[in-house]
Amino acid sequence: MSTIESLYTVYYGLVLVICAICLILVEFLRPVDSKFLFRSKRWKMPPGPPGQPIVGNLLQMFQARRNPRAFNEWLASLGPYGEMATLHMGSQTWVVLNSERVVSELIAKRGKITNERPHMPVSSDLVSNGKRTVIRQEAEWREGRRVMHQLLSGSNLKVYADMQELESINLLRLYLRQPDLWFAHNFRYSTSVLYRIVMGYPLNKPKDQLDDYQRVTIEFVRSINQSFVDFFPSFSKLPHFLQPWRKYWADMGAFHRHVFQEWWEPIRTAVGNGSAPASFVRDVLLHPDIKFAGSDEEAMYLATSVMAAGGDNTRMGINTFIMAMISRPGAQKRAQAEVDRVCTNGKTLRLPQMTDLPEMPYIAAMIKEVLRWRPTVPVIPPHQLTEDLDFDGYRIPAGTSFLINSIALSNEFDDPNEFQPERWIDGSESNATANFWGFGGGRRICVGWKVAQQALFVAFARLIYCFDLTPNGPIDDRKLNHQTVDEPFPVKATIRSAEHALLIEGEASKYETQFSTF
Repeated sequence: MSTIESLYTVYYGLVLVICAICLILVEFLRPVDSKFLFRSKRWKMPPGPPGQPIVGNLLQMFQARRNPRAFNEWLASLGPYGEMATLHMGSQTWVVLNSERVVSELIAKRGKITNERPHMPVSSDLVSNGKRTVIRQEAEWREGRRVMHQLLSGSNLKVYADMQELESINLLRLYLRQPDLWFAHNFRYSTSVLYRIVMGYPLNKPKDQLDDYQRVTIEFVRSINQSFVDFFPSFSKLPHFLQPWRKYWADMGAFHRHVFQEWWEPIRTAVGNGSAPASFVRDVLLHPDIKFAGSDEEAMYLATSVMAAGGDNTRMGINTFIMAMISRPGAQKRAQAEVDRVCTNGKTLRLPQMTDLPEMPYIAAMIKEVLRWRPTVPVIPPHQLTEDLDFDGYRIPAGTSFLINSIALSNEFDDPNEFQPERWIDGSESNATANFWGFGGGRRICVGWKVAQQALFVAFARLIYCFDLTPNGPIDDRKLNHQTVDEPFPVKATIRSAEHALLIEGEASKYETQFSTF
């Protein structure tokens, strides 16, 4: 054989080796249900939109996430594939749940094998230092969940209701005095309520610390399913010098931890020296009878995560409520009539209270309808299957992630674009999770849903009792950008009467020293 022939042989041999390596690498990166060479079983998956080589449907999602409306439209486009739609997201497989029936069957009834969270190397490990409860995997999640269940005890809920009513008085006073800053008042109320419940104090934090905390919450939400690495988790096992993305996310996580420490250290110190007021941290998390088994840092992440998640979702819920009221004046009038019936006796006015909820089914139903009409969380964090599953004629492998598609579920109703709280008035309207998945489901349901329901009920009932809410310019009721720190849509809040103004000022004067000042 000549030298040239030998070189060609070596060349073609190298090409074949490189092709084989590439083929093996591509096969290694494929989701389990799409493998050709290393397939151990035959899978049958629900239908779904076509994707691209290697990345699957990942780029479609990233493109849609550029703005909230486009993302919601992309989620709605998955509905026509049926009650379940399969997406291949890098090395991961998502089965998006598009109907209440399959959510009930898979998330609630089969919670034993659908309770896990997928490993997310960026949003969980780097951004959250492996300690944010909502996305922790089950082994580390259980202890935090056990402690957080104390939030739902009847005696604690009564204490929290008193705190929420107190903070809502300041909300009304701020609406009265500075109606143009209504959106900032919603943020103040939502954050103050959770800070008082979790830490025990009025929220007297300087603006820079508040801005940092809001930044932390927004960055964390954006980090979920934002990086390619969370969809190709094998890349996180490379040596650090081969992970150019690592520094950006690790720096973000370090900043979040620093902010949390600023908020945590004072309350931990106060609990230690016996000066702390009643709170979730003092009476539950750090109470010796509870015997929390986690580290101090895990306690810090648990407390601050409860506060951040609960406060931000409440803020978004109130913003959506305001949009519903200014775009659906008939619903506003009906709500006001219900509250007036309960709280106005001739010329005597009183503020709605948490104990009025059974007497106000329309206001109670508003909570579900607000979260259905324009879901504040379009996709609930994924549930990962821990065993192979046969369901509805499909065979789905362990490791598949199920996602509750809130947009699709909200469209299962008659006239889904209409705001109709009466659709929920069936005797269970006081239970915000009855036949409703806005708080998640199964074992991973939002443990603080009753606290959130109380905060929303008090805010809705009192705002609508005291103010007329109208548009202050052109509005698009589908354009709800909750991430902005400026006014998200134009609103005019007008006090309903001089008597309502006197009621607000009179109640506020009783608690002047207990209000936060930011």
